[in-house]
Amino acid sequence: MKNTVYIYTRDLKRIFTNWAMIIIVLTLMILPSFYAWFNIKASWDPYGRTEGIAIAVTSEDEGSTIRGQHVNVGKDIIATLKKNKTLGWTFVSKEKADHGVKHGDYYASIVIPKDFSQKLGTVLQDRLEKPVIIYKVNEKINAVAPKITSKGASSLTQQISEKFVKTANGAIFSVFNELGITLQRDLPTIQQVEQRIFELENRLPEIKKVINEANDTTQKAGAIVSKAQAALPEVERLTADGAQMTQQLNTFLTKSDEVLKTAEPTINETLHRVQQRALGVQELKNQLMEKDIAPAEVSAAAEQLKVQLTKQIADTGEILTLLTDLNALSQQQVLSPVINDVKNVNGLLQQQLSDVNDLQQQTKNGDAPDPSVLDRFSSRTDQAVSKLNTLTNSYSSTIVPAVEQAIKEAKDKTASANSLLDEANKSMPDVSNVLSKTASGIMLGQQELAKITKDFPRIEQNVHNIADKIREFQQKENIEDIINLLKNDVQKESDFFAKPVLLKEERLYPIPNYGSAMSPFYTTLCLWVGALLLVSILSVEVADEERFKSYEVYLGRLLTFLSIALVQAFIVTLGDLFLIKTYVVDKVPFIFLGLLCSFVFMTIVYTLVAIFGNAGKAMAIVLLVLQLSAAGGTFPIQVVPAFFQAINPFLPFTYAISMMREVVGGMLADIVRKDVTVLLCIWLGVLLVGIFLHKPLSKTSAKLTKKARESKLIH
Repeated sequence: MKNTVYIYTRDLKRIFTNWAMIIIVLTLMILPSFYAWFNIKASWDPYGRTEGIAIAVTSEDEGSTIRGQHVNVGKDIIATLKKNKTLGWTFVSKEKADHGVKHGDYYASIVIPKDFSQKLGTVLQDRLEKPVIIYKVNEKINAVAPKITSKGASSLTQQISEKFVKTANGAIFSVFNELGITLQRDLPTIQQVEQRIFELENRLPEIKKVINEANDTTQKAGAIVSKAQAALPEVERLTADGAQMTQQLNTFLTKSDEVLKTAEPTINETLHRVQQRALGVQELKNQLMEKDIAPAEVSAAAEQLKVQLTKQIADTGEILTLLTDLNALSQQQVLSPVINDVKNVNGLLQQQLSDVNDLQQQTKNGDAPDPSVLDRFSSRTDQAVSKLNTLTNSYSSTIVPAVEQAIKEAKDKTASANSLLDEANKSMPDVSNVLSKTASGIMLGQQELAKITKDFPRIEQNVHNIADKIREFQQKENIEDIINLLKNDVQKESDFFAKPVLLKEERLYPIPNYGSAMSPFYTTLCLWVGALLLVSILSVEVADEERFKSYEVYLGRLLTFLSIALVQAFIVTLGDLFLIKTYVVDKVPFIFLGLLCSFVFMTIVYTLVAIFGNAGKAMAIVLLVLQLSAAGGTFPIQVVPAFFQAINPFLPFTYAISMMREVVGGMLADIVRKDVTVLLCIWLGVLLVGIFLHKPLSKTSAKLTKKARESKLIH
């Protein structure tokens, strides 16, 4: 140990007594920091400056006439993009756009074809054609830019779709609202017609009695007939008004049916969106089912699941309410099977939410989740996804026909009421004829009264039939319920179906910029580079090492390298914090963990070179290259090839980057403890190899180095 300290102190003395050596060592201490600082600053906020990414935009849309109104969607898109500063939208001709994309003037181009508005308007026709936006991208210019431009193109098509859906739904619900207002306005007339017919039915026995008595007392019959004739014009007017009103009602329902068919793709899209959120819950469920998942990770995943499930419960509740209201229009309750399916999905979602609450309570104190609760939650999640898949797949064959059937039955009921009033109108001439004949009979005598008596049973039966149909309609349906269903807020309902699900983002451990998020990787990388610089400039050999034991030489010179490496780490971590203002939550641990990384990396690189010489430097570089790809510093380790995933757990970078990320975003002590423990174990293993194998292995590598130096090509 004494000789180890002697070698170390002698090295320090030689450094501080040689001004040239001081300059070299200071340079080696500072130089690696530039590698980290320049890379972090260069990538500080790349996605916040996308307005410089040029995208050529061309609209050749000639417009179209839809229901007498000229529209040009392409022109509207251009106007919208001129206000959008997210990307560098550049408006040029198609020829210039194609040339610019090929030659790198633009990263991508978007062309709106001539028939875009025309195809968009086919939704109101029997033959539908989907409009197309042509998107071209030059992927050889830059690896990341195509991803950004593709996101811009996708966002553009989504905005167009949402606006179109909102407009189509607005048309449907406007018709419904207009129909409801008309029904409410004409409701008193309908009720008066019903009342008059019931009064006529109640007075039929009296009329019959009068006719019978007319054979004996013509004077009494004359008075009664005069009274009936006086009331007849009012009855005729009310029945005529009622027939006109029911005809208007039938027209409105027919118009609603036509508009509803144009919105069927929209309702289908809504179901698909609910299905996609269920698939997101299933993905989180799969994460929960992983073996050895930490309680903290379970709790975090459970919190996300609670948000997702709460939204799904609310969404399915809204859909359930709408289907129930529509089902009320149907005499046969045609939507009942669909309503039951949605209720089952809603019930499964509520049971899932209960399971998630149980899991979160179990892991609150750090306990492992109950496997039975996990299994139950997994089963219910799969059931919910399966039922949603069934609903989506059966949309065209089951749900759409059921909704159309509900509207058809409402039309049939209106037609029935119309038929009833038509029969009443047809019966009025008969009643008038009877009354006229009765009046004539008073004057003409018993001969005419006999004819009236003969015709009366048929008239009486017609009145009873009309009254029975009115009572049957009242028992099955309440017209006020139909009015309330149709009279809804048009704007709110169209907004809901255009975008039924909203995304609420909750950021855990937010980091304000991309550069700070990448600082753990670049800081860790620069410390390894710093270790490589040291072994490339400074010698790992001691000039008079024959005086000392092998392990004393190894440890003595190691202390010198470690001292310089720790200063490197101190400079780069302080520079991250105070020079380039990197965002770090736990600043003091950030510095100390940087020192630990440098301590471990320097020991690894020094040991490789001390044992294998120049071959050890090559090994350190190869190890660096492997760690760049397999440590998960840039891309998630799950997306890299299988070989790199396999070696990931054995690399120092894996644990160094992990613990540095913890202190940057907000430290979880258990993760940091694990990473520090693994790094210390790696350091101890490398140190023991250096102490005990330095002598035998260095002799072997020395022969190789000596032979190689004979070539006069290496030092």
